[in-house]
Amino acid sequence: MEGVDFTGKDLRGRELGVGICQRKDGLYTARFISKRTGRSVQRYFPKLQECRNWYADARFQDEHGEINAGGDMTVTAWFEYWLNNIKGDTIRPNTIRNYRERFEHNIKDCIGNMMLSDVKPMHCQNVLNQMKTRYRTSTIYQARITLYCMFADAVENDVISKNPVTKAVKYNIGKDSKKIRALTVHEQKKFLEVAKDSSNYNQFAFVLQTGLRTGEMIGLKWSDIDFEKKVAHIQRSMEYRHSVGEWRIGKPKSKSGYRDVPLTEEAIRLLKAQKEKMQKLKVINMEFSEFVFLNRKGEPTKNSAYDSTLFKLCDKAGIERFSMHVLRHTMATRCIEANMRPKTLQVILGHSNVGITMNLYVHVTEEEKVKEVEKIEKALKIV
Repeated sequence: MEGVDFTGKDLRGRELGVGICQRKDGLYTARFISKRTGRSVQRYFPKLQECRNWYADARFQDEHGEINAGGDMTVTAWFEYWLNNIKGDTIRPNTIRNYRERFEHNIKDCIGNMMLSDVKPMHCQNVLNQMKTRYRTSTIYQARITLYCMFADAVENDVISKNPVTKAVKYNIGKDSKKIRALTVHEQKKFLEVAKDSSNYNQFAFVLQTGLRTGEMIGLKWSDIDFEKKVAHIQRSMEYRHSVGEWRIGKPKSKSGYRDVPLTEEAIRLLKAQKEKMQKLKVINMEFSEFVFLNRKGEPTKNSAYDSTLFKLCDKAGIERFSMHVLRHTMATRCIEANMRPKTLQVILGHSNVGITMNLYVHVTEEEKVKEVEKIEKALKIV
């Protein structure tokens, strides 16, 4: 390891990344060769996150000096410091993944080598412009969010004086976003009929009754269910991270994700059926004993496995394939068709603002307009 940075592993054999490993006594150690002195710099920590934070901070300081050096650092250097030290554990794993994907795929090659203080609105717009022929507008929007947030925190920490991602930097220049599909009433009935024989029927039917996100459904615990008041308290989201081979429990998607979702009589029936099902399991992993929806092995079903099962059921039912998110969107669509107020639906779905819900509302009401026009034409038709 002398003279170079190493890529280490923990005691379970999982890779921890460049410069970090776990010793036999359980301590985590971070080590790198200083570019300024050429000497080895090494520290030990009881916790992995502390080790990672120190490593990122020390490497950054070694390469760029003090953090308030007036933006005299590259965009890439700031991004790494920002994501590892400023954002850290304050945002969801999904958000971190989205930030990194957009930076690595779209931002880094375009402005990564620029000095932070040299970036202007036109450079940010150029990042987005280079995406417009290959990406949907929704993805370009995510790239803009990444740019805005990383520069906003640079301003907040007095690294640069102003955010180059101004209102003039537009993102709505890509391909049209894919229309979110909702099952028709007929498709929903066909799907549920076929899904009754599936081991995941309770989960699929429950999402159609509550509109929960997949991660919220997976992370639901029995302590979250109030059978007397007929509500489910949404407190967390849970997903399986294939990259590290473990389950991650995090916060809901946003502050509005913390909510009480009303339970229909059918939802209550499904929960009681699920409880009976769990009582018949021979083995339950104690780590997950509090969770509502477990598979035959007594563990949660991985997010991706739900979609795989859905595809097979769709083929069997003879309907177009769809993902788990379509079940949530279908529930929302049924509510809108039943004339539920958008504001009420916003709270149930956990949308951060009513505008997101209104987009669903407009989509459905436009289809209703067509139906109404057909009725008018039929009524006015001269026999």
